[in-house]
Amino acid sequence: MDLTTTYMGLELRSPLVVGAAAPLTEDIDNIKRMEDAGASAVVLHSLFEEQLRQEKLELHHHLEYGTESFAEALSYFPEPEVFHVGAEEYLNHIHKAKETVGIPIIASLNGSTLGGWTHYAQEIQQAGADALELNIYSIPTDMSMTGEQVEQTYLDILQAVKSEVTIPVAMKLSPFFSNMANMAKRLTDSGANGLVLFNRFYQPDIDIEALEVSPNVLLSTPQAMRLPMRWIAILYGRLPVDFAATSGVQKGQDVIKMMMAGAKVTEIVSVLLRHGIGHLQDVEQEMRHWMEEHEYESVKQMQGSMSQINCPDESAFERAQYMKAIQTYKPELMAFAP
Repeated sequence: MDLTTTYMGLELRSPLVVGAAAPLTEDIDNIKRMEDAGASAVVLHSLFEEQLRQEKLELHHHLEYGTESFAEALSYFPEPEVFHVGAEEYLNHIHKAKETVGIPIIASLNGSTLGGWTHYAQEIQQAGADALELNIYSIPTDMSMTGEQVEQTYLDILQAVKSEVTIPVAMKLSPFFSNMANMAKRLTDSGANGLVLFNRFYQPDIDIEALEVSPNVLLSTPQAMRLPMRWIAILYGRLPVDFAATSGVQKGQDVIKMMMAGAKVTEIVSVLLRHGIGHLQDVEQEMRHWMEEHEYESVKQMQGSMSQINCPDESAFERAQYMKAIQTYKPELMAFAP
């Protein structure tokens, strides 16, 4: 039975990729355990735009502090931007991971604005990363900003990074675009090698006792996979780009559904945080069992088989399915005490 697949030119032993599962991927021993459990690639935890910006400001402060005390000091240090500024430990982490495991290591940059942080992509490539995932985490709140301007920011960031590197670049997207199909096409036309659908924006909570806005991480549930599955099925075969499915993938059957929709890989995170890295073996075993039972010889045989362009009823992924769901739903009868 052949589980192999390709993603952005990378030859992978299976579609089971570990997504940016901080804090799991922050430990080299964990990455080795992921490989041993069957992971075909690992996306490292993200390096944040704010982190790089802060480190640059701190270096600038230390370089200039007290320089006016010495006449020659004003010309002694070069400008800060010539330094390789920023999370050296992240680069070292990539290097150590590549030395430790034989599977591809995909780095992750997380940002929201066009700026100098995008140049760090070149450092990531030089550290040995096999690919780069751009996690654009942007919540537009400026009422004067148009949807076109928001989308252009994504395109500008992608183009800035692509100009720095030769390794494959994937865009991890949110579903919050007025026309997801058009945005996917524009990103593909701008050079994206992969699209990761979808990013989950963690929503803050309000602590009513402390009267504070507090972070609140909720792990994904199986229901979350419906949205990326639908859009991958709609876009598959229409764009020359590879799709990675993320959010809600818990079982081997979930991976199979995503493959049938048209994904090349699935990025698994939440279920590993719940059940441990070893759960990857269970997911792969479930895949193998289902494929053997249904006489599938390879993953490639099923990829895109249930996408919109290969589905007898193309409207199943659009409005017709909504109307059918509403018309066929029957609420459960509820018993009321007298």
